[in-house]
Amino acid sequence: MKKQKANKYPALKSSVMELKEAAVAYEVEEAPMIRTQIYLNRHEYDFVQREASRRDEPMAAVIRNFIDEKMEVPADAWMNNPMLEPTPHDPAFVGHEDGGINHDHYLYGTPKNVIKVKGKWVDAPPLPDDYYENRVSRDAYDRKVRKLDESK
Repeated sequence: MKKQKANKYPALKSSVMELKEAAVAYEVEEAPMIRTQIYLNRHEYDFVQREASRRDEPMAAVIRNFIDEKMEVPADAWMNNPMLEPTPHDPAFVGHEDGGINHDHYLYGTPKNVIKVKGKWVDAPPLPDDYYENRVSRDAYDRKVRKLDESK
């Protein structure tokens, strides 16, 4: 068996401090990071490469910045959100007494979950096994619940 020849590398010309400074191109704010790999098409790669050159940062930093920008909640998200505005008052509107707890019943037609019996809210009787397949069974159950339920 042949003896392998040892590789000889040229002597280091730079100091340890120079190497440490060169190794850290930028400082990372959050640690630890998880190393990952992504696939980019040519256009995406060229774009990120140009951005990295323009910013004088590594491609990884540019991609992290793009992700951070997308994750950031805009400052006006809580001020200009129509879903957070108060509901206009309509004195003519009369809702269902149990609209909050049986909203699926009123929106989608599902059986009620809770009914009012003798002034107290109680769980509705359990559905028969064939409720959705047998119309006669469904109608009998619905009549029974309507008779027990005082909320209108």
